[in-house]
Amino acid sequence: MVDFYYQPGSSPCRSVIMVAKAVGVQLNKKLLNLQAGEQLTPEFLKINPQHTIPTLVDNGFALWESRAILVYLVEKYGKTDSLYPKCPKKRALINQKLYFDIGTLYQSFANYYYPQVFANAPADPEAFKKIEAAFELLNTFLEGQTYVAGDSLTVADIAILATVSSFEVAKFDISKYANVNKWYENAKKVTPGWDENWAGCLEFKKYFD
Repeated sequence: MVDFYYQPGSSPCRSVIMVAKAVGVQLNKKLLNLQAGEQLTPEFLKINPQHTIPTLVDNGFALWESRAILVYLVEKYGKTDSLYPKCPKKRALINQKLYFDIGTLYQSFANYYYPQVFANAPADPEAFKKIEAAFELLNTFLEGQTYVAGDSLTVADIAILATVSSFEVAKFDISKYANVNKWYENAKKVTPGWDENWAGCLEFKKYFD
């Protein structure tokens, strides 16, 4: 039994849902109401002292940090290694893009939008410039490429797909970045679980309407 503590609007949670679908793992989804503080209960703190989502519990083995979960799911349950190849160079490129996502792309989303959404703060033009810089980089990475790391779909594409789809519902204009836009349209078609990802995006969208 693989328990999954999550919120459907969260892009890190949505990336796990898509990878689980890709490797054929059935998740026993457990919705956590962060606004009600359910992540701070003694029961959940025992599972994850960092009290973050997503959190996965696979037959007693607890893991958090979405990108670590993505890799774990492929390494344990993938019928092939295509989503996270064993080749050190291919894997290094995937890791690089996963770290770009967490440290640059997703971080730029969090820094600009979360203060507005959750603290009613005014928009910060300097933080918006960081988003534009992150998309410029991603656009450069994707020059002549169908996928973000290598020549086939990997966990890096799926993590970044979850992030970019959050930018879409936040009304960021992705179309200004031709390579990103082309990659995004293809990734939506070829990624297992896209429909559930988009349903979660629409739930998140209420914060921007």
